[in-house]
Formats: sequence, C-alpha cells, structure tokens
Amino acid sequence: MIVPGNDDRLSWSGAISLERRDDWVMPWRIPREDLDLFSSGRSSLPARAALPSGVRLRFGTDAGGLIFRTEPMIGPGSMDVCVDDVVVATSTFRQGDTDVRFANLPAGDKPIDLWLSSFVPFCLREIELSDGASFEERRDDRPRWVTYGSSITQCRTARSPAFTWPGIVARSRHLNLTSLGFGGNCHVDPVIARLIRDLPAELISLKIGINVFNQSSLSLRTFQPALIGMITTIRDRHPATPLVVCSPIWSGKREAGPNSIGMTLKVMRDEIRDAVASFAGRGDEKIRYVNGLTLLGEDAAELLPDGLHPSAAGYEVLAANFLKKVFGTDPSVEQDQGEASRRDQLTNEITLHAGPGGTHEGQT
Repeated sequence: MIVPGNDDRLSWSGAISLERRDDWVMPWRIPREDLDLFSSGRSSLPARAALPSGVRLRFGTDAGGLIFRTEPMIGPGSMDVCVDDVVVATSTFRQGDTDVRFANLPAGDKPIDLWLSSFVPFCLREIELSDGASFEERRDDRPRWVTYGSSITQCRTARSPAFTWPGIVARSRHLNLTSLGFGGNCHVDPVIARLIRDLPAELISLKIGINVFNQSSLSLRTFQPALIGMITTIRDRHPATPLVVCSPIWSGKREAGPNSIGMTLKVMRDEIRDAVASFAGRGDEKIRYVNGLTLLGEDAAELLPDGLHPSAAGYEVLAANFLKKVFGTDPSVEQDQGEASRRDQLTNEITLHAGPGGTHEGQT
C-alpha cells in the first residue's frame, strides 16, 4: 500500500507550516510564507527552522513494516517510531539515502509517531506499508506544550530524535510537543513571541540566555526589557497558561567572566529571575522561574563535552531534572491518565509543585 506524502490523513505534529511541492511535503517550524520576517539582519533562524526537531509524522496502522520514501537526505541521521509514547524502533540513514525503513513493528492497530531528525530536513514523497495493512488518520489531541530555546533545545547530540530533552519530557507526560529550539538563534525575537502567542498551548516554556550571551545580542539595558516584552506578548492570548521560564544551564568557562558587552551568566540568571518575579508580583499565578543550574549545574560538567552542549546522556539528565522541577515527577514512572484528565490536571500539577508565584532557585 502506498500513501502519498500529501495525504490529508497524515498529521504533522510539532510543525508550524508545510511546504507542499508536486512530489513531496516538508515540515517547517516557522510559517514558511513569512520567512522574510524571520530573516532580518544576519539571522540564520529560517535555516534552523527547516530542521524538524520535535516534529512527528502521525497516523494509525496495523502494519508490521513501514518505508518512508524521501528526497535525498542532505546528511546522516536517525528517526524513531513511537507507539503510545514508547520508542519501538529506530532507523538510521546516510547522506543521499531516499528511504528510511522500519520492520517488526508491534502487531495490531496502533498510533504511529515518526520522530524526525533534529538536524536533517525531511521531504516526504510517500509511505509504503506492508501488504494488506490499514491506514487511518490519528490526530494528536494530547495537551499541547510549546517550548522555545537554543541548540540546547534543538538537541543535535541526543541519541535519537525521541531522546531530545523536550522529547523525553513530552513522552513522559504524554504531551503534544512543539519544539522551537533554534541553534544559535534564541535571541528573544519579537516575531517568535508573536508566534508562541498565536499557538494553542496548555503549557509554554522558555529556555533563554546562552545565545544572547555568546553573541552579545542584548545588553544589561535591553535583555530584561526584551524578555518582559516576550512574556507580555505571550500573555496577550495565554493569560492563564502555565509559563515556565528557565535560565542558562552551567556553561564551563563562560561562568567565569563577562562577554564582549559586559554581561555575565550570573547577571542573566538574576535578570530572568527578576523578570518572572515582576509578573508574579502582579498576580500572575501561573508563571514559574527555573534556575538552569538546577537542570544541569557544575556537578554535571562531565555531561557537557564542549563546555556548552550536553551529551546524549546530558540531555537525558536535563529532561529528568526538568520533570522533577516543573512536575515533581520521576520520568521512570509511567503516567497513565486519560487525555481529558491530563489536560485538566496539567495546570494544577505545576502550580501545586512550585506554589503560587514560586520559583526554583538553587544556585545563582
């Protein structure tokens, strides 16, 4: 059985827009029709948005084998097949490959989530299913989580696509993830704030700071106002959505001194904390600050091979700590709730763990 890439029964969870050509379909993580709005100055954000980190191709089938036929891959990578948020198969591909194959999938009717590579664009031509297999639409109606960050959220060095730190958290909590992790391009852009504002979400998180520090893109005068502007924009349409704001994780030599315009990571963490406190002090009971040092601190320095990006194991530790800090849960414990129950309890779980106006400080 052949299913074309433009079949309307396919769901592209985590994609913001789709580029449709005669022979293939490609997901984007920004609105493709507005690429010029995301390309001002020297921004390379559109190139990062073409990389489908966190994007899943979703459908239902009883097939035991699947072949995804694509345009030639521009580099090597891997993809995961998940069933009910559990990874059941991983397949690797090489530069130039035009198909990705999965065999010996679990028997019976099942929802398939194909987690795409976090660093190789994906242009789908068609899907081949084993003979006699069923194929049906399976929309993703799980609670929606939008997260924004840098390469540390894009997670190129994760062991496979479903094991990025947002992927681990989303699968543990059964969330419908939209990952706006853009390597080198998390600069608190107003156009990203508007994008997040306009997306449906039951949970939003921002992991801010390291790109701003490395590229000296915002100063002590402009950094906190930019963050306050982003939060204010998001709150325009998400006034009561749980909003978690994280500061930078440990970053080796960057902890020791200022960047080219005098900003330090300690100052940035204080500025982020104070911005969140300003909203909490004005009655925002659903905003939380998480100090990045409680996600990966100096004691985890060996998990940062280059002093900046976590290793595959580092991303898994980061995910476990995020789950503990935000949800108060152990990622190894299966969460078995219905969709409506998860949606209804999501806000309460975060509120109860941190307390109204609460923060997770740890070191500063």
